[in-house]
Amino acid sequence: MGSIVFGMEDGTVSIFGLVFGVAAAAPDSHAVLLAGGTGAISAAVSMMAGTFLDVESTNDQAAAKLAQARDRYQKNPDEEDQTIHHRLVSAGFSDSEAETVTGIIGKNPDARLKLAAAIDQGTAEATRQSPVVQSLWMFVTDLFAAAVPVLPFAFFALATARVVSLSVTLVLLVGLGIGRSVIGRRRALPTVIETIGIAALATAAGLAVGTLIS
Repeated sequence: MGSIVFGMEDGTVSIFGLVFGVAAAAPDSHAVLLAGGTGAISAAVSMMAGTFLDVESTNDQAAAKLAQARDRYQKNPDEEDQTIHHRLVSAGFSDSEAETVTGIIGKNPDARLKLAAAIDQGTAEATRQSPVVQSLWMFVTDLFAAAVPVLPFAFFALATARVVSLSVTLVLLVGLGIGRSVIGRRRALPTVIETIGIAALATAAGLAVGTLIS
């Protein structure tokens, strides 16, 4: 869900600002379509590559931490058990509860290792994600969102395309804001306003640059 939301927001905000910046100086819709389409596909590929490398690096880091925890645990298991015990107590467990948990986990060496890594360094196998899956979601959602403000310039004259692009992008931003509020369990209205506000800032920046250049 994080890749989907990030992809949607990045695609909409960045290309929306680009489109309206170019539209401020472009002679016709074709020029805006060319710039917007090129920017959309380039941004989507860039975000896909960035997401792949980010997730892969995060997984590699988690694997390295787990290997370090395994080596440390094998060298001094009693000390690591005490670490687990102290962390459980600091998290709100009583001494007897922490002792019980440590004893139960101690019967399964692999589970004990993973618990030690998770408590000590925040490393767990459950947090690992597929770089391919996450990067593909990023590419699809980023490209889809980026296409929304661009496509009107393929069908309408410049003046009309601006209005249509603004309208459909606003609808998308409202939907994205509502989706963010549901996922994050936040209030819908402030989240929608925040989402639209970020896009408005990007648009203002794009318009400012387009106006200065023209």
